[in-house]
Amino acid sequence: MDAAVAISLIRMAGADLSMAPWQRPSDAYLVQLGLDALMADVEAPSLPLLAGLAHGEYPQARELFGLVLDELGLLPLTSEDLATARWIAARWWAAQIVARQLDPIHGAKLIYEEAAAELDYPDTLHPIVDLARRIDLLNDQTRQEQHIIDEVTSAAQDFLATDAPLNTGL
Repeated sequence: MDAAVAISLIRMAGADLSMAPWQRPSDAYLVQLGLDALMADVEAPSLPLLAGLAHGEYPQARELFGLVLDELGLLPLTSEDLATARWIAARWWAAQIVARQLDPIHGAKLIYEEAAAELDYPDTLHPIVDLARRIDLLNDQTRQEQHIIDEVTSAAQDFLATDAPLNTGL
């Protein structure tokens, strides 16, 4: 993960904090984002504090995460910045699928739910979205069939070959 991806995921989580309580990112996820950002050489004074929270200290994560958002200059969250962050994350997840570092089924769902759905289902993500929807209809045994995994990997490769988001007007 590089700094651009780490900051994009932080920006997306920041936007999700305003959602209904059951849809907000967990404290553990916020701490993991902090750790990932540190590993990607992102610098913010509160980032080591967030990343270093012990499990019993997780209730402090939201406050520290808010400080990190502010220190990184990510506030206020604009729709254009958030859209760019979602494109960066989608590309990173697709690259992780192709590199076999992310389970293709899980990756397709991440792209579908965290990027495509929030970007109003852009054409370049339709193949992955269609596969993610199809996967949701399959039972657990069928999901692991190699042809499904191969189709997702191929769709991710095709997406990476496009110039998206350059063609979105962002």
